[in-house]
Amino acid sequence: MISIIIPTFNEEECITNTIKSIRLNGDDNLIKEIIVVDGGSTDKTIEKASDCGARIIVSQKKGRAAQMNEGAASASENIFYFLHADSQLPDHFDKDILNAVNNGYDSGCFRLAFDHNHWFLKFNCWFTRFDLNAFHYGDQSLFIKRDVFNKINRFNESYIVFEDLDIIRRIKTHYRFKIIKNEIITSARKYIENGIFKMQFIFYKMYILEKFGLSQQKLVSILRKSIKQCKV
Repeated sequence: MISIIIPTFNEEECITNTIKSIRLNGDDNLIKEIIVVDGGSTDKTIEKASDCGARIIVSQKKGRAAQMNEGAASASENIFYFLHADSQLPDHFDKDILNAVNNGYDSGCFRLAFDHNHWFLKFNCWFTRFDLNAFHYGDQSLFIKRDVFNKINRFNESYIVFEDLDIIRRIKTHYRFKIIKNEIITSARKYIENGIFKMQFIFYKMYILEKFGLSQQKLVSILRKSIKQCKV
């Protein structure tokens, strides 16, 4: 069975729809629990998630890496599924995950789509079908076997951004990674608020700078200066 772990921070606008999507497109016989790990929300995120039947953990630390590690530490099942709070799941996503694991894959993700119809976003999403690290981030979700998660020493909590890219790199070094052909839909709100081309340019810039070794502190500073309503 699967433990679903969702890190949150001020996600009252979308957390209800995300949990409803899990219920609608998954099987309660396969999904053991939905764990929402909150990083100190000041809105109604916790209340809404609790109303939807999620188990709530108030994290001692803010930050996706720390929150997801805390959720995993309290999870009961042998497959962890890390999911962003603004996601819509494909039908039978849980069966897709279990099929991948039963076929020998240790970890993986789905292809990506946005909830906004724009050619440039579609163009970028098209590349998520390929096994290229530059196109695999937390928006695509991540499933991983418990023992593998522990063997690679979990999420690196020194990463404030790109914690998803870091763990995927480490997974692929020793374990099999599957890109499931179905699409998970994520919110395009950051692109709409900041400009679609500008937002993607920022992500490209951040990826290149991270690859060349720019520190997390400097990457976070760039992100905070570059986009509106930054939650990092």
